[in-house]
Amino acid sequence: MTWLPVGFVHPVRVELPGGYHLRPISGTDADLDYPTVMGSRERLWSIFGEAWGWPAETMSYEANKKDLERHADEIAAHESFNYVLLDEACTAEFGCVYIDPPEKAGADAEISWWVVDERVGTELERDLDALVPRWIGEDWPFERPRFIGRDLSWQDWLRLPDAD
Repeated sequence: MTWLPVGFVHPVRVELPGGYHLRPISGTDADLDYPTVMGSRERLWSIFGEAWGWPAETMSYEANKKDLERHADEIAAHESFNYVLLDEACTAEFGCVYIDPPEKAGADAEISWWVVDERVGTELERDLDALVPRWIGEDWPFERPRFIGRDLSWQDWLRLPDAD
């Protein structure tokens, strides 16, 4: 069995309260994404650094753009998904959601997400925290999704055996 069923169509827009939405990220988002990521880099590194080596302190705009282009290619191929959290006008980025095939045993998908430093502890973060598990359960074909940083810590995830 492949990671996703043949014919699965991924969502292209997901609404959140307050005029926010998620949509698949692309290379054209680099102008918003780079300052957003680098503006929250220290906290993001504390979450994702050990597992993903991201975001590096020395990450350049061009490296970030290439990373976003790679994500867009992975989305098109249904290999993994990166959704960007935007305001209604698409003029500000507030975070991302990642939906990936399992690297570790015991799940059929691994999901993680973040918001910018300025939105930690706010209603937007609470709305995203409530939305993601519900959205995955309703719109995605997973039976055993793992919410890394939520169901278990990143440190516990790193200790799990690799998926087959």
